[in-house]
Amino acid sequence: MEFEAFQDIRNQYCLRYEKVTQGKMMSSPAIHYQGKVFAFFSRKKRMVFKLGKNYPWETLSYPLAEFSPFKTKGPLKGWYELAFTSKNSWEEMTQLALEIIKNEKSS
Repeated sequence: MEFEAFQDIRNQYCLRYEKVTQGKMMSSPAIHYQGKVFAFFSRKKRMVFKLGKNYPWETLSYPLAEFSPFKTKGPLKGWYELAFTSKNSWEEMTQLALEIIKNEKSS
């Protein structure tokens, strides 16, 4: 169920945007823009988004959490996860992450 929701989003984005492709991030299924990951599906069945280190993620109205996949290390800077209970917001967050990575690529 969770993975299917992610797959639907990934498939839509791959069809809609020429430079968006399927890929991997830490052995997890991911969405790439020009070869760079901007979103992926974590082992905890959450969607994870790259917003960047300086993005004011606390201002968003989504219950995001910093992505922290390691037991002995801190969170990955600039990466935020959103649980399946908020799957209705996954597509909006995917769009935001895509816009951010597009801006990074163009600057």
